[in-house]
Amino acid sequence: MKKRVLSIGAVALAMTGALAYPLLSADRQADASVASDDVIANLWLWPWTSIATECTNVLGPAGYGAVQVAPPEDSISVAGHPWWDIYQPAAYDLNSRMGTRAQFTAMVNACHAAGVKVYVDAVINHMTGANQSSTTAYGPASFTNNYSYPSAGYGYNDFHHNPGACPQADNQIHDWNNQTEVWNCQLVGLSDLTTETDYVRTKIAGYLNDLISVGVDGFRIDAAKHMAQADLAAIKGKLTNQNVYWAQEVMPGGSGNLSMAAYEGIGGVLEFNYATNLKNQFTGSIANLQTFGTSWGLRPSDKATAFVSNHDTERNGSTLSYKNGSTDTLATVFMLAWNYGTPNVMSSFSFTNNDASPPADANGYVTGVTCGSGWECQHRQRSVRNMVGFHNATKASTTVGNWWSDGSNAIAFSRGALGWTLINNGGGSVASRTFSTGLPAGVYCDVIHGDYTASAGTCSGPTVTVNGSGQATVGANAKDAVALHVNARVTGGTPSPTPSTSSPVPAGVAFTVTGAPTGNPVYLVGSVAELGSWNTANAIPMTASGSAWTKTVTLPAGAAVEYKFITKTSAGAVTWEPGSNHTYTVPANGTGTVNTTWNGSTTTNPAVTFNATVTTVLGQNVYVVGSIPALGSWNTANAIALSSANYPVWSGTVTLPSNTAVEYKFIKKDGAGNVTWESGANRTLNTGTANQTVNATWK
Repeated sequence: MKKRVLSIGAVALAMTGALAYPLLSADRQADASVASDDVIANLWLWPWTSIATECTNVLGPAGYGAVQVAPPEDSISVAGHPWWDIYQPAAYDLNSRMGTRAQFTAMVNACHAAGVKVYVDAVINHMTGANQSSTTAYGPASFTNNYSYPSAGYGYNDFHHNPGACPQADNQIHDWNNQTEVWNCQLVGLSDLTTETDYVRTKIAGYLNDLISVGVDGFRIDAAKHMAQADLAAIKGKLTNQNVYWAQEVMPGGSGNLSMAAYEGIGGVLEFNYATNLKNQFTGSIANLQTFGTSWGLRPSDKATAFVSNHDTERNGSTLSYKNGSTDTLATVFMLAWNYGTPNVMSSFSFTNNDASPPADANGYVTGVTCGSGWECQHRQRSVRNMVGFHNATKASTTVGNWWSDGSNAIAFSRGALGWTLINNGGGSVASRTFSTGLPAGVYCDVIHGDYTASAGTCSGPTVTVNGSGQATVGANAKDAVALHVNARVTGGTPSPTPSTSSPVPAGVAFTVTGAPTGNPVYLVGSVAELGSWNTANAIPMTASGSAWTKTVTLPAGAAVEYKFITKTSAGAVTWEPGSNHTYTVPANGTGTVNTTWNGSTTTNPAVTFNATVTTVLGQNVYVVGSIPALGSWNTANAIALSSANYPVWSGTVTLPSNTAVEYKFIKKDGAGNVTWESGANRTLNTGTANQTVNATWK
C-alpha cells in the first residue's frame, strides 16, 4: 500500500463508477433528522474559533439551521498535513487540528446561542491506516498503527483481520459487492473496528455521547456502508439522545444490505446521486429538472441530505465545485429553491492538488479563516446566504408550480404561494417577460441581488412588483437568477393576502432586550407556539449584540402575544425575568420592532432615516454602521444595509434608542465581503425622542 491513504468517498465512487447579513431565521424545532430551519452549512475543516464567530455573525442571522464540522477527535499527524489525516482517528479525546476541547465546547455554545445546531462528522468505522509510519497525533493520543490504541482503549482483538473476519490475505476489499469484504476488510488500508462486538460499540457510543454532552445535535456517519446495519443500530441505540440528526455516508452502488435503502431504517443518507445528476444538468441543459426527485431514482426526500458537492466529490470531479464558479452557485440556488431533501451547502478551502492542507501553521493546526485568502466561503455569497431565507420561507409548501422553461438552460418555478425563482444557466440573457409567480400581490426584494432588512422593510437591491393576478415582469442576465419570497416584501408595497385561508403570511418581529443579567445566554419564551408556548425547553435563543440581545421571530399576523425573557446556564438552569408578562400585538403585515428592558416596559424609540449620496461600482452596496447595537456596534458584519432605489442616494430607516448620542459612518461592501470605510471623523447625532432624517454625502 502507499503511505498516503486515499479519500474514502473518492475510492468508493471509483469502485461504484457513479457519481452584512440581515436575513433572520424563524425558530428551530428540537427534532433531529429535519430541523425547522434545516439548511446545513458545511464549514469543512474550519477551526472551532472561526466557526463560533461565523455562527454568531453569519449563519444565525442568515437562517442556517445547522453547521457541519470536521471530525473533532484526535487523529494521526502525517508529514505535509494532508486534509485526510483527520479521517484517521488515534483516540476519541476532543483535541484536533481544528482546536482544543475547550474551544470546541465554546464553539457549540456560541452556535446554539445564535440558533444554529452543530453536526459532527463522526469517523467510527476505523482508526489510523495500518500502513502509516507516523505515530504522532495532533493531540495527546498514544498509538502504534499495529492495532494498538491505548488512549482509545483498543487492542489487536478489536479489529478485523485475515485469517478471520476478512477473507482476503492482504486485509483489503477486492469485491465491492461482497458484503463480508465491505464490512470486515480494510477500507483503503484503514484498521477496521469489530463494530459487531459490544465492547467496541460501547466505546464508539461513549465518544458520541461525549459529544452530545457538550451539546452536539447530530452526526454525519463517515463510511457507514462499511458497517453492518445491526452494528450502527446498536451504536445509535446506546446514545443518550435518540433524536439526533443522523446522516449516513452510503455510496451508490450495490444491492441488498449494501444498498442505500438498507440503511434508511436507522436514519438518513447522503444523496450522492442528487449531486451527480445536478452536475449533469448544469453542465448540459437544466430544462429537464421539472421532475427532479424520487422519480429520478433518488432516495425519499425525508431520508436524503442533498448537496451540490462535498469534500470528496469536489476533488474527484464527480460533481460541481467552487472551481465551476457561477455554475456551481446557480446549482446551489436551485438546491435551496427546490423541494427535495435537507440541503447541505459546501464551504471549501482552495486547493491545487487533491491532498492539499487547508491554511495551517507549520505543525498542521488550522489557522483562522479569512474568506478569499485560502477559503472560498461559498455559504457567504449573497445569492447563497439569501436563498437560505428563501428555503426557510417556502419549505412549508412542497408544491412546485408555474413551471417555465426556454427549453434549454433557463427555468422558472414557484413554491406554492410562498416563493418564486428564475434561474438562467445559459450564456445569453433572458429578455424581460411576464411570468406567473403564484405570489400574493406586493413589492418584493430580489434576494439574489439585494439584502432584505426585516426591521426596516427595505431592500438594498432591485425590487420586483407582483400584480393582483400574481404576475411579474422580469428578466435575467446570463448565468444569473432572480428570487422572491413572502418573507422579503418591501414596506410600502401593495398589501399582500395570506397564502392560504388557514395560515397567515410569515413575517418577522424583531425583539431587542437590554439590561439582562450577564454571564448566561438570553432566551425568548411566550404564549404562542412560535415562542415555545411557555415551555422553556423550546425557548428561542437570542443573539448578543453589545449589551443588548436580539432576535427576529416569525409570529402570526394580528396575534396578541404575551412573552418574557429568561436566561439559561450550560446545565439548563432557568432564571425568569421578574415582573408581569410583556404583551404585544403583531401588526397586520407581520413585521414589527419591539425594544424592551429586562423587568421593564416596552419603550417607544425614534426612527432615523439615513439618506447618503454615494457613488458605487457594480457589485458594491452601501451600509451604515455605528457605536450602538442598533447600528452594529462598529461590527461591519452587522451594519445596516441601505436601499439603492433612488441611486445615487442610498436610504434606510432604523429604530434607535431615544435620547442617545450616536457615532456612525457609511461603508461600502462588495460581494466578496470587502469593506471600504468612509474617510474623515465619525459622524454624530443625538436621537432625541422624535423621528428624524439625516442627509449626507460620502466623504
